[in-house]
This record gives sequence, structure tokens and C-alpha cells, in this order.
Amino acid sequence: MHYYKQSQARVSCFFKYFLFGLNIIFWLAGAGLLAITFWAWNEKGVLNIQSITELNGFDPVWVILVVGFLTFILGFAGCIGALRENICLLKFFSLIIGAIFTLELVAGILAFVFQDWVKEQVQNFVRDNIGVYRDDIDLQNLIDAVQKYMQCCGAGGPNDWDNNPYFNCSQENTSRERCGVPFSCCMPDPAQNVVNTQCGYDIRSKNKNKAEYDQTIYTKGCVQAFEDWLPRNIYFVAGSLLVIASLQMFSIYLARSLISEIKAIKAGWRY
Repeated sequence: MHYYKQSQARVSCFFKYFLFGLNIIFWLAGAGLLAITFWAWNEKGVLNIQSITELNGFDPVWVILVVGFLTFILGFAGCIGALRENICLLKFFSLIIGAIFTLELVAGILAFVFQDWVKEQVQNFVRDNIGVYRDDIDLQNLIDAVQKYMQCCGAGGPNDWDNNPYFNCSQENTSRERCGVPFSCCMPDPAQNVVNTQCGYDIRSKNKNKAEYDQTIYTKGCVQAFEDWLPRNIYFVAGSLLVIASLQMFSIYLARSLISEIKAIKAGWRY
């Protein structure tokens, strides 16, 4: 008579349900980010692919979409793979996280080795998007937030705003913002309770003296401001990167451990 014999191998409940709980959080977070993406595009009145691709400049919503999609897919694979003890989903989960970790590591090394090239590319990227500052409300809010937080103006300085058709100093420009900068370039006035959105008007015109110029707006470029900010916050940045890397490696460890235990159980079943 045939009979089955089972080995003593068992799936760790801790590994299984910890990985399940961790990934269900990421699964829900990914779904939330995707919902935010479509809500943002709906608010901007672009609900089809053609309208989305016709947006000028960098749309920050794309970052939310990519992060949300990856988080949703990885959360789904890790959550269902752990709960159902599915080796294929667990392998997919660990493989994608391993690939992301490798890309992050390679990108970090290349950015360190080619610092000057990266700096130049970032400056060009910022200048290009300054040119379409008024075309996308999300991009506008992002640039304003960066300039206010970093206390900077433009990529290399306030004159980068000549790349924008509303702020450039050309004689053909009839905009009221001609030869000015956005309000986010202005130094805050403690005496004002309401933000003065016109504080940067005409500040770069020739009839403004240097003292008034220096006391009204930030003169440092945002790329240089970031370079100055990084050493002051190196422990925060390094700690954040370490936490992200540790979470990725721990997730891979949990997934691979589950795969090994599931394989051990399957190998233990015999006639």
C-alpha cells in the first residue's frame, strides 16, 4: 500500500505573516499613490494618454505614478506570495527588489564618480523646466517649494528665469512679470502676515541697485544650495538611505527564507 510521509520541515509563521503584513501596507500605499495620480490628472483636465504626453516639461505626477505602480505590484506579489506560499510570486518579489537595489547602488556610485557631469545635467534639467513654469501647476508648486525650502532662486541663479517667457527681460515681453522672479525667490518678511506674490516684480531690471537686489531675493542657485545643504544633513540622508537599503535587504531575506522552507516541505513529501 502506498503512503505519504512528511518531513519535519515547516514554514515559519513569523516569516510568512511578517512579510504578508509588511507588503499589505505597501500594497495599500501603492493603490493610494495610483489614486492620487489619477486625481491629479483629473484636476488638471488630462484624462487620456494623448493629453498627458502633450504636457510640457517635467510632470511630478509621473514620479508618483511610477512609485505607486512599483509599490502596488511588489506589495501584491509579496502579500499574495507569502499568504499562499507561492514560490513564483516570492521569486518575482525578491528579484525585482534586488534589481531596484542594484540600480540604486550603481546610480549612487556613478553619481559620485561623475559629479560634474551630474551637476551639469541637473542644472540643464532645472533650467528647461523653469521655461515651462507657468504651464503645469504641479511643476510650478514643486519649483516654488524647492526654492522656498532651499532658499535659492533658479538653477545657477536668478538670471535663469530669463528662460521663462513671462519673466525674461526682452523688450518683446509685455508681461507684468517681465524681468522679475517668482515670489518663492523672495526673502520672507517677518512683518508680513500675507505672502506678497508680487515681491519679485522688476527685481532684475537695470534700474534696481545691487543692495536692494541682494536684500529682496535669494541670489544663490538651487543646485549650489543643495550642495551646501547636503554636508549639513549628511547624517539624515545617510540614515534614510541605510533604512531603505536595510528594508529592501530584509524583504529579500524573508522572501528567500520562505522559498527555501516551502521547497524543503515539498521535497519532504514522498511515497
